[in-house]
Amino acid sequence: MDRIDDTHDASLESWVDSANAHDTDFPIQNLPLGVFRRAGSSESFRPGVAIGDQVLDLLVARDAGALPAAVADTLAGCERGELNAFMSQGRAVRVALRRALSQGLRRGSALQARMQGGLVAQTEVEHALPCRIDGYTDFYTGIHHATAVGKLFRPDNPLLPNYKWVPIGYHGRTSSIGVSGQAFHRPQGQTKGASDTPDFGPCKRLDYELELGAFVGTGNPLGRPVGMAEAEEHLFGLVLLNDWSARDLQAWEYQPLGPFLAKNFATTISPWIVTMEALEPFRTRFERPAGDPHPMPYLDSAFNRERGAIDLELEVWLQTAAMREAGIGPERLMQSNFKDAYWTVAQMLAHHTVNGCNLQPGDLLGSGTQSGPDIGQGGSLLELTCGGQKQVRLANGEARTFLLDGDTVLLRAQARRAGFRRIGFGDCAGTVLPAMAY
Repeated sequence: MDRIDDTHDASLESWVDSANAHDTDFPIQNLPLGVFRRAGSSESFRPGVAIGDQVLDLLVARDAGALPAAVADTLAGCERGELNAFMSQGRAVRVALRRALSQGLRRGSALQARMQGGLVAQTEVEHALPCRIDGYTDFYTGIHHATAVGKLFRPDNPLLPNYKWVPIGYHGRTSSIGVSGQAFHRPQGQTKGASDTPDFGPCKRLDYELELGAFVGTGNPLGRPVGMAEAEEHLFGLVLLNDWSARDLQAWEYQPLGPFLAKNFATTISPWIVTMEALEPFRTRFERPAGDPHPMPYLDSAFNRERGAIDLELEVWLQTAAMREAGIGPERLMQSNFKDAYWTVAQMLAHHTVNGCNLQPGDLLGSGTQSGPDIGQGGSLLELTCGGQKQVRLANGEARTFLLDGDTVLLRAQARRAGFRRIGFGDCAGTVLPAMAY
């Protein structure tokens, strides 16, 4: 089904002038959702939509009569500063809000005067998590990352036999998920010492992981799997996700049960959820390399083959403390593309529920690290430095094998296609603080 409509029209312009800039992440064709309040205030967080360099307060727009009554009613429950109640209502409700916002924000709209009072500059706001996240699962869909990391441990057989058959994942920790701007202390714990006697102390091999996060919209009852024919209807939208990793803790603890303290100390997401509707023009064919196994029937559909992948350019940027002090902006470390993922977001959701697991509105599915096929496209320092064996050199003369205190990592993404407006996600930024005294 072709879901591209007039809200994606590249010729659309907004009366919010900054939304018409060629380099904005948030033109009128995007309209991502999040929650915000004025920075430094004690106000309650409120639902909003990013438009250019502004945020439109959806409750102000609703109360001013700028939204159709039926659309306004769907925002009930969002006054608590979380989008779960809206997310649970499904795609049709989301499409109706998108259309109402697109029409009201277009240049020449009769609703401009009613909406104008709901605008706040993005530089004047702070964000919270866009929704209550009761469940977080991190997948491993980046085959180039899985291969590169596997080669460090199993040079002759980097991918385990199940990788091309099953979307591998593990359950993560929701309490330590934070929004862009998150600052966290360097984790500490056990690492492998001499022989098999461990050492204890701050992590020495702290890393980032370039991922996307998919938010669940409509949930499913316990015991009822979601098939591929329905999976797209249960997806709400995407964010950038940095799954910070303590590599030395991970190496000691991950067998036999997988990640634990190496992963649960911090996860950072971008504040704006780019809806699946905004991403429609950038859907593309999902194809496996020749000779690879075809997905099992419960992980396959005609729609997923034709439009299951998403063409998203992904980037990692680094700003060290010394760069910040010298007034030097962040430096780009790598680029990759989400269309190279080995599993789609619909396959992640379908597999998660095939055993009867009940997903809920606001649950978060991490994609796993999204590396590219070429040298220099690693989505983590573990890959860029070949396991810490070589350094990444920065333009100011600094070098890194793993992250140092004061480092800020920024993830960025943009979608492009001829004939459509470029859209982006905004920054997903996080900063490493020194370890806390134990």
